[in-house]
Parts: sequence; C-alpha cells; structure tokens
Amino acid sequence: MAVATVASRYAKSLLDLAKEQGITDTLYADMKFFRNTLTDNRQLNLILKNPIVRAEKKNAIVKSVFGNRLSPVMMSFLGIVARKNREAIVDSIADEFISQYDRMKGIQHAVVITTMPLTESLRETFKAMIAKETGLTQIELEERIDPKLIGGYVLRIGDRQIDGSIRSQLNNIRLQFMN
Repeated sequence: MAVATVASRYAKSLLDLAKEQGITDTLYADMKFFRNTLTDNRQLNLILKNPIVRAEKKNAIVKSVFGNRLSPVMMSFLGIVARKNREAIVDSIADEFISQYDRMKGIQHAVVITTMPLTESLRETFKAMIAKETGLTQIELEERIDPKLIGGYVLRIGDRQIDGSIRSQLNNIRLQFMN
C-alpha cells in the first residue's frame, strides 16, 4: 500500500479519536511539536526510518524523547504505530494529520516570498487575496525573503502560485524578444 494512503488512514483514525474525546487541539499541538522535532533532529528521523533498528528500540527512543512532552493519547498512538512497524512513515502520518486538521478547521496555509519583510498592511492585503482565492477566512501566512526576486512577490497557495515578481516579468520580456 502506498505511504500516502497508509499515512492518511492513521491520521484519520487519530483525528476521529481526538474528535470523539474532544482533544483535537491538544493532539494538533502535540503532532506539530512531534513533526517539528523530527524536522529539526535529522538523526532521530533517520533512526525511526532505519529498518535495521528494532521496533522495541525505536519505541524506547520515542518514549524517552517525548514521554513527558506529549499527551498520553499521543504516546499511545505512537506506541501503536511502533507495534505495527510503521515508524518509517510517522513523519508522513504527522503531515497528513496536520493537513486533515487544517481542512477540518478551514485553515489555509500560504507562503509569500518577497525581497523585504512585509509591513502589517501588506500582510493584510495578502491575507485578503488568499481569502478571495480560497473562500477561507483563517489564513496562516508564512513569510520568506528572497533578494533574487528583485521586486514584487511570489504567493503560493496550496499547489497554486501567483508570480508577481519583477524577475519573472523580466524573464517573460526576454522570452518575447527571443521569439
């Protein structure tokens, strides 16, 4: 079975359990912390993905690292994942859980890349653009700076990209001259 399918099923099961127990926000915070820890600590992620390391050892590592930082439900879930030998896809499960939670809450993530930090008025303008595009009002905007853009912005909403950068406009002009 494909990793995405398995991860989606585990994430959906955990989200359903969280809804049933009324702890969706707690598990969301736990899952974000777990995913960020895996992202920041490459060695931990590699150990969990390594098929040579036994499942008991991986479970012991997870308990020692996260035992007092995550909720009991989250720790039980990670134990189930370990018993089913799915530790290698736990990062995919975390990503899928966060994605499903965001869809459930109507949260839209977007990335805006500019040449300088955004002012509050520009930030609100981008949020209004995203709300108009998606129809969602809860927007989490990630801001990145890329001096190679020369000016303008690149806005990524899911799998769509709006490129209002001067660099892309110059590339378009160059291509028109070449043709």
